[in-house]
Amino acid sequence: MRKIHIGASLAMAAVLLTGCGAEEPVKDSKAKGPAAEATGKPEESGGNGEGTPHEVTIEVKGTGASTVMYTLDDSDFEQVTLPWKKTATIAARGAEREVGRLVILTPGHVTLPDGKLGAGQCSITVDGKKVVESEEGSGKPCSYKLK
Repeated sequence: MRKIHIGASLAMAAVLLTGCGAEEPVKDSKAKGPAAEATGKPEESGGNGEGTPHEVTIEVKGTGASTVMYTLDDSDFEQVTLPWKKTATIAARGAEREVGRLVILTPGHVTLPDGKLGAGQCSITVDGKKVVESEEGSGKPCSYKLK
């Protein structure tokens, strides 16, 4: 009897595991349905359009190599050579116009002026004006809500 329960449990687990995620993602850019509509460009009517575009620059100071994680016009985690910066023109979309669009930069470890390793110093500049700058060695990420 015990062998039957174990066999049935294994068979059920195999069925459940093979049934999960079996559907392939839609690769057609002209796909229909709510998921395709949610990823498309927002409509201008009904308050879902884009706000004013802003030139946003994220920057990490230091020397050597480090890793950075950021959200700007896209999100990424990459190995970079310092000093490093990235600029993009972005605008708040839809509800982001009310609550803000989050721009965030998390620097990794860098070589500090005294030769020790420490957290990188980061900054965010919007339309030529520095809006956020971390203190050297604070270890805190830079973040800003763009409206």
